Amino acid sequence: MSRDVSGAENLDVVIIGAGVAGLYAIHKLRQNGLKVRAYEQGSDVGGTWYWNRYPGCRCDVESLEYSFSFSPELDQEWSWPERYGNQGEILKYVQHVADRFDLRRDIQFDTRITSATFDEATNRWTVTTDNGQTITAPYCIMATGNLSTPRKPDIKGIDSFRGKWYHTGLWPHEGVDFTGLRVGVIGTGSSGVQSIPHIAKQARQLFVFQRTANFSLPAQNGPLDPVKEARHKAEYPERRAGAVNTPFAIAGYPPPTKSALEVSAEERNATYERKWQEGGSISFLYAYTDLLTSKEANDTASEFVRNKIRSIVKDAETAEALCPNDHPMGTKRLILDTGYYETYNLPHVKLVNIRKNPIAEITEWGIRTADGQSFELDAIVFATGFDAMTGAMKEIEIKGRGGVTIGDKWKDGPQTYLGVMVAGFPNMFMVTGPQSPGVKSQMIFSCQQHVDFIADAIRHVRDRQMRRIEPSRMAEMSWVQHNNEVANSTLYPLANSWYMGANIPGKPRIFMPYVGGVNNYVKKCEEVVANGYEGFEMSA
Repeated sequence: MSRDVSGAENLDVVIIGAGVAGLYAIHKLRQNGLKVRAYEQGSDVGGTWYWNRYPGCRCDVESLEYSFSFSPELDQEWSWPERYGNQGEILKYVQHVADRFDLRRDIQFDTRITSATFDEATNRWTVTTDNGQTITAPYCIMATGNLSTPRKPDIKGIDSFRGKWYHTGLWPHEGVDFTGLRVGVIGTGSSGVQSIPHIAKQARQLFVFQRTANFSLPAQNGPLDPVKEARHKAEYPERRAGAVNTPFAIAGYPPPTKSALEVSAEERNATYERKWQEGGSISFLYAYTDLLTSKEANDTASEFVRNKIRSIVKDAETAEALCPNDHPMGTKRLILDTGYYETYNLPHVKLVNIRKNPIAEITEWGIRTADGQSFELDAIVFATGFDAMTGAMKEIEIKGRGGVTIGDKWKDGPQTYLGVMVAGFPNMFMVTGPQSPGVKSQMIFSCQQHVDFIADAIRHVRDRQMRRIEPSRMAEMSWVQHNNEVANSTLYPLANSWYMGANIPGKPRIFMPYVGGVNNYVKKCEEVVANGYEGFEMSA
């Protein structure tokens, strides 16, 4: 690798992160003849699937869909053991991709990026690491992930606890044995819902501290049917092509044709029951055309799920506490589970409603609630989520033109063009950034689509002997406005979700994902390119 006079390593593109986005970026940019290197904080590839090793961690997109699509050979050679891949199987798959395409030679592990600064005179980014290493490149790609910054809750007394505590997003690689222990789990989002049934199988006592009840549907997971797998693999080319024309980038689900309000209650409930037994969130949300746009329609689906909870959980008070009633179904991340609600029928499992009775403090021996009740614990699990979509980038001191930091730029909420670039930060690209469909789609599809767009943009700039590309401020403002208008035409903003940054105290409340559908987003990107990279400014 070449170095400049200061000793800094020279690249064409520096990539931050070696999850699925970073890996595909290495592969794609290499094909374009560029010298690239990815810098990864972890000790191996995988991103979210490297860090999130909590018991029960599993993808909520079916394995045959949640996979790279750039290699037909890869499609055919890999076999998934279950309908929904667990963390270990997905990590093996990502590791296989890294090895099969010889990607590791362009990755530096155990390296945290601390700063990235754009030099306006040279049109180069200078990136520094936590060990003082310096890298320079004309282009910088932030493949930092949307759910990669675990949030340790700010609870009084947390450091006084004499037992052990864990965060689901930073789980020990050797695993945790809760056998015979008194365990408290704080949080009932996806990681909490997935881990609670597994922890309950070991713990002597399990207390679940729930502030907000969330909607969870049965995954109906099981061994992958060999006949289904063979059929799916035979149809991969058509399915991959079809995914582009769907809202979530997942093919195989016929789009709905009716409103939930134009059919009888009997027909509606029969449809919901069929979807419940089938398992999966996309199928359920595809039951009718208006579940995410009409509160009245959504109420029918929400009440169906609440009635399911009441029928499963034997204790009426616990069942009612588990029934979500402060947001429409699907406006927060719709969770898939295996045996979650049934867990509350176990005699050693207790739900603690901290919406009614908040946690006052963590003591040496456990948790004390506002009414003075104490829960003696040997271990605490924080299933408290992430500083989603913006947290990972804000942890790096990123300076664009005029020394403006990304923190300054986003102090009132993220502003991007297409979720790919930020005005004032030339030659810096993001993969599935805010105001893109990333987290509301099959993520590997969106990572690939973003990287393809970025690679083509870099080639476009280089072919024209240009040295700088960034969106205009007007294009950025227009896209942010469009993103907000699309969100406001749906029910999504009615929920205090991490989509809104509501799980982080002091974080600006702005709806971050693009929910106009992957199909519409891809069309927009294609139009931008067809119009000569409309909205982008290039210069020499």
